[in-house]
Amino acid sequence: MVSEHLRFPVVCFVGRKNSGKTTLMEKVIAGLTAAGHRVAAVKHDAHRFEIDHPGKDSYRFQAAGADTTVISSPQKTAVVLRHQEEMPLESILARFVEGVDIVLAEGYKASPFPKIEVHRKATGEPLIHPAPRGLIAVATDERVDTAVPQLDIHDSECLVELIQEKYLGRS
Repeated sequence: MVSEHLRFPVVCFVGRKNSGKTTLMEKVIAGLTAAGHRVAAVKHDAHRFEIDHPGKDSYRFQAAGADTTVISSPQKTAVVLRHQEEMPLESILARFVEGVDIVLAEGYKASPFPKIEVHRKATGEPLIHPAPRGLIAVATDERVDTAVPQLDIHDSECLVELIQEKYLGRS
C-alpha cells in the first residue's frame, strides 16, 4: 500500500554504489523545476551522518541532550531529530514535506514507492536482484535484461518526460 494520505507522488532512484544516482537525480530535479514543478528531495544514508559540527551552537544543544534541534534563518530551516531506529520514508514525508508537486528520493529500495534503477556498466555490478518492487524503468549506459523500459542514463530529459507523464499529468 503506497501511502494514500500523501498529496504528492514519490519516485525513488535506486542502484548500486557509484552508479550515478545523485548525479542523475540532480539533473532530473533541475529539469522538473525548469518545467515549473516544485520538487522535494530526500536522500537515504545507510551510514551515520553529521549535519552539526563541534563548536556550533546546534551541535552543543544536541551534545547537551536535546532530542530535537532546529536551526533557522531567513533562507532555510533544518531539523535534527535524534531517534533509536530508522524513520520510514512515509513518516519523513508526512512529517516534513509539504507544498511540492513531487518528491524524488535517493535510495529507499524497500519502500512501496515507484522506482527507477540507475545502472552504469563501469561499476561492474549487475542490476539489483531481485528487481525492486515498483520498478518502472532502468536508466543505464548499456543494454540490460529487464522487463521495464530502459532509458539512456545520459538523457535526463527522457526521465523528466517519463516522470511528468506518469505522475504529474503532463507530457
